[in-house]
Order: sequence, then C-alpha cells, then structure tokens
Amino acid sequence: MKKITKTDINQEVYDLYDEYAHNKIDRRDFMEKLSMYAIGGLTIPSILNHIMPNYEANIQIPADDPRLDSDYIIYHSEKGGGEIRGLLSMPAATEGKLPGVIVVHENRGLNPYIEDVGRRAAVAGFISIAPDALWPLGGYPGNDDEGRTMQRKRDKNEMLEDFIAAFEYLKNHPNCDGNIGVVGFCFGGWISNMMAVKVSELKAAVPFYGGKPPLEEVSQINAPLLLHFGELDTRVNEGWPSYEAALKENNKKYTAYIYEGANHGFHNDTTGRYDEEDAKLAWERTIEFFKENLV
Repeated sequence: MKKITKTDINQEVYDLYDEYAHNKIDRRDFMEKLSMYAIGGLTIPSILNHIMPNYEANIQIPADDPRLDSDYIIYHSEKGGGEIRGLLSMPAATEGKLPGVIVVHENRGLNPYIEDVGRRAAVAGFISIAPDALWPLGGYPGNDDEGRTMQRKRDKNEMLEDFIAAFEYLKNHPNCDGNIGVVGFCFGGWISNMMAVKVSELKAAVPFYGGKPPLEEVSQINAPLLLHFGELDTRVNEGWPSYEAALKENNKKYTAYIYEGANHGFHNDTTGRYDEEDAKLAWERTIEFFKENLV
C-alpha cells in the first residue's frame, strides 16, 4: 500500500471526513464520495489508512509510563448519567497538592487518543481526569464509529453535567489543590466553553475547535479562555466572530489562535488531519496557560 502524506490528499477529502465524523453523512455515502478521489496512484485503502484513526501507532505517553500513577476511577454525576468512569492520572509519588485539569473527549467517547492527552497533562505536572460520557451506555466501545452512534443517544446537556461533576470530583480529591481548568476537543471544545459559563470556580478553559456557548450566557464566564482554531475548519470558525464580539462586549479575558493551513482536529495525532507543528505549539501554549492561571 502506497504510504501517502497530508499534501498528497485533496482538501476536499478532509472536508468529507469531517462531514462523516460529525454525522452529516453515513458511512455508505462517505465511501461512495471517497471513491472519487482514488486517482493518480491513490487507492481507497491508502486514503482510509491515512485519514482514519490509528491509535496503536501514535500513543505518546503509554499507560504504564513509570512517571505516572494512572488508573480508572468511578465518580457520581447526579444530574447527568449517574456513575461515570474516568481516567485519573497524576505524577508518581506526588507530594503536596496539584492543580487539576479536566480533559474532554470528542463526539465518540474516551478513546485512546484522549486518554493519552490526559496522561500528557499529568506529565506536565497536573492531576488530570478524562471522563467517558459513554459510560452509562457501557463505555467507549473500542471503535469510533460505534462510539459516535452511542454518543448521539445521550443528551448533550446531561453529558455537560457529567463533566461538571468531574470538576467537583477533582475539587474534593486529596491530591488536588482546587485550582482546576478544562481542555476539550471538538464536542469537548463546546463542553469547555459551557463549563466556563456554568462553573463559576473554574480557573481556565481551553477549547480546541469547539462550538460557542449561547451568546446571551457569555456574560456569566469568569474563567480566562484560550481558544484554538484550524484555519480550514470553516464549520466551527463561522461561529467565532459573533462569539468574539460577545466576549469583547462583556470584557472577558481571552486569547485566540487560528492556525494557518490547519484542519479541524489538527491536534489529534492519530488521523491524517494532524498537523505536528501546530499541535505541539497549541499544546505548549495550553500547558503554559494552565500554569499561569491554575494558581
């Protein structure tokens, strides 16, 4: 199979994958439309191999990394899904209390990429929790297609309550100092924006290509925001001008970056949309933002 790179693929293929990954088209339509781009030495299998997630080959911090104590816990979400499982990670042999970070998954549950991000946050010196909003339905099924189908069965506002409950869990954890931020991707970006609205004690929110909150609720935001967008992500970006205007009108503290030539999902290093340079820069900015604000 020909190994292809990001520049070998027409931008329309990434846009098509975005439609598929966000339930705008089903798998049959996706495959039919994808066949139009199997030309010039590209095959459907090689295109799929490039754009679909490859979790096994792209884990940065393994589950058994000796620098970390990392394990699954169960916490209670009274207003959400009841019992929720999450991956709790912190530096090994932690002494004293640490600031906390909630890591929020995309629209497919707690897959290996998001677990890895949770561990990355812990390696950076935080106690992190990466909840699985699919847990009331059995948990992430090991397949993103099934995960997306499962997540559509849950009410998004009930899932928001699950992540607000994760904030409460971290706040009361003996190893957390109560200074807590949130970072989320896609659906998790929307959750991050909404937690900034709903959780008055939240100290920092970092939405990656996330949907905006209701503009009439922007006045309720207390936490400073660091927002990351991909230049080519027109679907999400169309909501940014009105959101930014509301932030300015309400004198909210925010910093936004739009990464040139980057797609939606550019931080996810398991798919072809990954942009290594922009992803590393955005994550460095995220960790520095947390270090500045979770005090």
